[in-house]
Amino acid sequence: MNAPAARPRPGPGLDDAMVEAAEVVAGHDGAAELMVRLRHGNGAVGSVTLDPATGFDLLRAAGVARLDDLVGMPWREITHGLWEH
Repeated sequence: MNAPAARPRPGPGLDDAMVEAAEVVAGHDGAAELMVRLRHGNGAVGSVTLDPATGFDLLRAAGVARLDDLVGMPWREITHGLWEH
């Protein structure tokens, strides 16, 4: 069996995205922002940058206190309901 055949089938877009890394970065205005790098089931990597308030909301929604604890978490699960108002 070759390596591509052993990979899982790609999922439906963001539904299968997992947090690969999270770090505080400087935003365009110099304010701190949270950048979350996501890896999708098809191997694609992308990032999402969140303002400080939303970043803290994300940590609370995930039930973690440290950025490193986000790694490996499913994006859809921790953001479910985060932006619903």
